[in-house]
Amino acid sequence: MKTHSTNYTNTFIEVAPDCPTTSGEIPPTKGDAKTVAGMQFDLMSQNPYQYTSDEVFFQVHANRNNLTNTDYQEAREKFFSKGQPCFRASPLTKRYGWGVHSDQNGKIALYGCETPEYQKLVADPSLKVLKAMKSSK
Repeated sequence: MKTHSTNYTNTFIEVAPDCPTTSGEIPPTKGDAKTVAGMQFDLMSQNPYQYTSDEVFFQVHANRNNLTNTDYQEAREKFFSKGQPCFRASPLTKRYGWGVHSDQNGKIALYGCETPEYQKLVADPSLKVLKAMKSSK
């Protein structure tokens, strides 16, 4: 079975050109439930450079589907057997003003678009810089 990946290395994903905010915003909750963006934000903001994007996307999927550790291996294989959207399509980069940096090991961290670190990463010639996808065509 083919395995797809969302991981990047030495890459920075900028916020979308039509992002409505000028600084990184914490995604709101919907009632008592965390949104996908909120779960992604929590994992990444509390653990910079600890996870790859594949690990973040699968953990959010596992949490949303109440998977147990015994289900993980089979569920992960099934999850990545088809292509998954990467952080270029995430609400974090499209709507909430966060850039995503992938280091040489594919581990990721968030940077608010208003920060000096974000500006350094955008201008870093050693990184591949990609824009998040626009919300509108």
